[in-house]
Amino acid sequence: MEFDVDGRILALALARMVNALANSFLVVVLPLYIGSELVALPSVVGTTTTVGGVTFTVTTELLIGVVLSLFGFLNSFGQPFTGSLSDRTGRRRVFLLVGLTLVAVGSAGYVFFTDYRAIMAMRALQGVGAACNIPVTVALVNELSDEDERGSNFGLFNTFRLLGFGIGPLVAGGVVAAGPYTVGGVTVSGFDAAFLVAVAGATVSFLLVALLIHDPERTSGEAAEDIAIRVRSSDGGLDPVFALGVATVVMALSIAIYAPLANTINTRLDQGTFLFSVQFGATVLANVVFQVPLGRLSDRYGRRPFLVAGFVLLLPTTFAQGFVDSSTAMVVVRFLQGVAVAAVFAPSLALAGDLAGEGTSGSTLSVLTMGFGLGVAFGTLFSGILVGFGFAVPFVLATVGGCVGLALVVTQVSETVEAARPFPNPFSARGD
Repeated sequence: MEFDVDGRILALALARMVNALANSFLVVVLPLYIGSELVALPSVVGTTTTVGGVTFTVTTELLIGVVLSLFGFLNSFGQPFTGSLSDRTGRRRVFLLVGLTLVAVGSAGYVFFTDYRAIMAMRALQGVGAACNIPVTVALVNELSDEDERGSNFGLFNTFRLLGFGIGPLVAGGVVAAGPYTVGGVTVSGFDAAFLVAVAGATVSFLLVALLIHDPERTSGEAAEDIAIRVRSSDGGLDPVFALGVATVVMALSIAIYAPLANTINTRLDQGTFLFSVQFGATVLANVVFQVPLGRLSDRYGRRPFLVAGFVLLLPTTFAQGFVDSSTAMVVVRFLQGVAVAAVFAPSLALAGDLAGEGTSGSTLSVLTMGFGLGVAFGTLFSGILVGFGFAVPFVLATVGGCVGLALVVTQVSETVEAARPFPNPFSARGD
């Protein structure tokens, strides 16, 4: 089997994988770090307050949720602006390098700062860095891809990203637990070691981009003049890219609600943390296995059939997680949910790339990457609140959101090209 992959796209995928691995370290380690005695928390912890008529207690878990969500919101809302600015200037590479620098600086800051407010500032800095990275990276993948290879290239890119994101949590806990370490006569705590791994990951990504990536050549007049995001289309309906962005929000929310419920799920299913890790990883594994073949099939048969099928599968697999009563069943539905996400994400990015005008890849594709970030941020923020009304409630509401996503895809998104090519082997490098 012959692999025909653009070396620049492979370099971008590798850089994204290393950076995703480093960031997923922080997703696991920061909650442990903030919950430890090493961090000075605000004095409001343990107090009861009322906001908008709702009374709640300020807990350590709430403060952890604020830090994790802060990254997501800054990352998501910043993407249309950084994507548009990179469109206007025609400069992609510099945004990647600046963003990776901010991520590295933030990771290094955790080693030196132990005050909660300083940790929030470092996480905010990393959110801005991610906003510089993500839309520019997918814009480069789009611009470096031919139309009949766009789905498979985005599948490859997402596969590497998910590999990094999936491996990170498995390793991060072990790095923390195995500390402290002695390096050259200097004692390094498990937390500091994890933060330094994150710094190293951002540094490796920086070097890959600096050495292997250059801005694509552009002709005069290609650069976008403003943010290429429209809500309405010319026929009065929703703009298809905006509709895909909203659908991406609910898709990401559907997979993000699981992680914050770890303790509740383990108690409900009478299982340990290992089985939870297997269930969490099942969705990631399915994404890794199916991103490239489904993306390649979307190059041959069109994007829309896979988007529709993905959302159709997403609904029951999300709903079932609120009601299954065995660990094995949870692994199965989580894996099937991962297949659904794989069927949606790579084809939706490819379709948005098909629709992007000359010089607007950054701002156009940022609608989807922003949507994914917002879905994760809202999912992690509200999951713990909704479960208080019943274990199934977060999953039921996420399923309702999935119905909205399916309706948007069916009614607002049309195919961009005729899909009349012969059926390929999806696991072949060229679809032969």
